[in-house]
Amino acid sequence: MKNMFVAAGSLAFLLSSLFAVSAQGVPRGAAQGAADGNAAAGPVGAVVGGVVGGVTGGVKGLLGIDQRPRFHEYVGRQHHPSYNYRDSLAVGTVLPGGEIAYYDVPPEYGIRDYRYAVINGQTVLVDPRTNRIVDILD
Repeated sequence: MKNMFVAAGSLAFLLSSLFAVSAQGVPRGAAQGAADGNAAAGPVGAVVGGVVGGVTGGVKGLLGIDQRPRFHEYVGRQHHPSYNYRDSLAVGTVLPGGEIAYYDVPPEYGIRDYRYAVINGQTVLVDPRTNRIVDILD
């Protein structure tokens, strides 16, 4: 019974947080946090993970709302070829290592630990240590 009250309170906090924060990456962060929490600790973990992911955006949302259009323009000017990936793209997908070209993010965007790639015409941010997609730039 106590867990239900904790879950209900956490859910209320999650919903209020999501409405209060209107930044790109928050819905994906909440969804990923909820999925990770559910895998680790069941329904209560899903609620708590969703709250944390929604508030922080996880690693998603590395680029601020005002940076995304500029970054899209930057990537377009680079004329990098788009890699044709057969499966669907999603945050968390691990991409093949040797087949895809990964590019440095310019310093003015403040993202030193990640690279970007152009996959199926979309720009994705990737953790170069794992080749895992951390953000898909819409």
